[in-house]
Amino acid sequence: MKPLIVANWKMNPQSLAEAKRFFDLLKYGTKSIRNVEVVICPPFVYLSNLKKESSNLKLGAQNCFWEKEGAFTGEVSATMLKNLGCKYVILGHSERRRYFKENNLMMNKKIKLVLQTELRPIFCIGETEQEKNRGEISKVIKAQIEKGLKKIPKMTIEDIVIAYEPVWAIGTGKDCKPVQVQVIQLLIRKIITGLYDRNTAQKTQILYGGSVNQSNALNYLKDTGIAGLLIGGVSLRPKEFIGIIKDVSRL
Repeated sequence: MKPLIVANWKMNPQSLAEAKRFFDLLKYGTKSIRNVEVVICPPFVYLSNLKKESSNLKLGAQNCFWEKEGAFTGEVSATMLKNLGCKYVILGHSERRRYFKENNLMMNKKIKLVLQTELRPIFCIGETEQEKNRGEISKVIKAQIEKGLKKIPKMTIEDIVIAYEPVWAIGTGKDCKPVQVQVIQLLIRKIITGLYDRNTAQKTQILYGGSVNQSNALNYLKDTGIAGLLIGGVSLRPKEFIGIIKDVSRL
């Protein structure tokens, strides 16, 4: 399985022209790389334009709703995203949980619909600094996974990507140490083994995200059991992001 590098542009950049410029730089900067899967998740409003220009880069979305269609003002369906060329959807990012009060039940509904639409969900989990300080990391992650994957058939689990993003490390510069990430990925596999079986757990693709940059990116992929990275701020710095992808391609 190829390493998976996902760019989460969040609510950036502020113009289509700038989004196209970023995308073109990434497209040409990575055109010769075939052994790394690269996914760009821009704001919804840029997806239709970038679809026409995508080649070696895959498109993903930053969120979607849990219903196929209907009177849900302001929401976007998984089918709409698929029709725009998306292959992945980020679900459960801590910013969605924090600012929009999304919970594990909502994640479960979203994951089920995304799988039905034949897109790959990138299911984000992770503890806050308060939960970490209270020694509740295992408890929080266990609850997020068990509730998020409730009644999801074993046959579809391999299509789910789990992204461990400790909330206290996102955009703070407080990167989680690789040894800690290794412990968490083992915990994730243990939880999935309990829900399904060991073979399913071993096949689960796990990413790390949280203050990733070019100087620390490879440390998360060496001997930690992590299969890729979910990158925020640095993905908006094309030169550094391309540098990460090239570094990963040489592993």
